Amino acid sequence: MADNNPSLNDQQQPKRRFHIPTVEEIERSRLETEKRLAPIETMRQINIDLSTSMLQKPVENQASSGTSAPGSTQPTTMTANRSSLSGSNNQAGAAVSKPSYNPSVLVSEVQRGNPLLACIRNVRWSYSKEILSDFVVGRFACVLYLSIKYHRLHPEYIGKRIDALGKSFRVRVLLVYVDTDDSKLPLREINRTALLGDMTLLLAWSLEEAGRYIESLKAFENRQPDIIKERVEDSHMARLANALTSVRSVNKTDVLTLSSNFGSFTGVANATEEMLNLCPGIGEQKAQRLFKAFNEPFIHDK
Repeated sequence: MADNNPSLNDQQQPKRRFHIPTVEEIERSRLETEKRLAPIETMRQINIDLSTSMLQKPVENQASSGTSAPGSTQPTTMTANRSSLSGSNNQAGAAVSKPSYNPSVLVSEVQRGNPLLACIRNVRWSYSKEILSDFVVGRFACVLYLSIKYHRLHPEYIGKRIDALGKSFRVRVLLVYVDTDDSKLPLREINRTALLGDMTLLLAWSLEEAGRYIESLKAFENRQPDIIKERVEDSHMARLANALTSVRSVNKTDVLTLSSNFGSFTGVANATEEMLNLCPGIGEQKAQRLFKAFNEPFIHDK
């Protein structure tokens, strides 16, 4: 039946047409796909490569040579661009790099011959001609040194040194050696100058004390500020003891007695002087001071 009705077979089985693309069409399709996916920066280069590969290279060479298409060089170009960008970023980062760490204290040549240097024994120090301050005790810390006698002879000296220092350091210390008995007026002037110049004022009454200040600033350069903070417990009893022991002659044993008798800080504050006096260990004087602390006004009327 199939042989007797060829026209029926032709109608039931439509003719299939297969299109085999040429190598040139495959290459054009691949390059157009890469062109759509490529970054905007490489559009121009891809167009040039597309026209060159289609017009100049024979189809046989493209099929047999196995060379990579121009689009395959895009990752190299992009990698080179990334490398150049990262190189420029590294150069910019190097320009704003942090000061390097120096294990010794840097001393200005201006301080050569100062007897204070003989008192710096526990840390190393060396002279430097490149620093603006008298001492550099850290990456971001410096010290200006001044004595009261020198300030009386040259009152404008410290102001000029602070102006020349500018904003070079984050921690700026003005170390003053009090080497006179009558120092009230000079210290007032120095304090004002330090305040206006954003300097931290430290006073030393001997060269040994001034040397220990410099040694401590260098030794604690990389330490956290928590080591000098007050350690206060967060419990209720610790806060109650901290509040009640601020009253003169009241100790922690008295705090335990008051807490067990009145239960809370509010109970202690509302207690009368007679009730406080009845507590064991709380005498008449302590009861009177506690009662005045909670009941007298903070500011007395004149």
